[in-house]
Amino acid sequence: MRLLITDPLAVVADHEDIQSLRAEDESGCFGILSGHVDLLTVLTVSVVSWRHADGRLGCCAVRRGVLSVRGGTEIAIATREARLGDDPETLEQVVLSRFEAEAEAERSGRVAALRLHTQAVRRIVEALRGDGSRTGVE
Repeated sequence: MRLLITDPLAVVADHEDIQSLRAEDESGCFGILSGHVDLLTVLTVSVVSWRHADGRLGCCAVRRGVLSVRGGTEIAIATREARLGDDPETLEQVVLSRFEAEAEAERSGRVAALRLHTQAVRRIVEALRGDGSRTGVE
């Protein structure tokens, strides 16, 4: 099988000799072998690992992403960020913790922006109603 992993800036991995692949989505871990039915799923922050036809192992930490299987012979992963590595445990300890921290910071930023947006809309509605006497922030 062919495996192609890309992030917005580069082709991270492109292998023609993949025998099997292991990945993780919201439902849990799953495996892909040659002849797998077509599949489209959203990956979690996780380590994707694979075995080459000669028995070598490969792995890559992904910061979420979309995995597709086509024709049972092509696996493509498009992700925001990917880091190749030799040891899945090291990737899991070092890279995944950083990916998860960055994802949490982004979530916190989105929540803060949504709160500011909501407050601005409330102030506009109050001003349009003529109820603009309130000056405090909720």
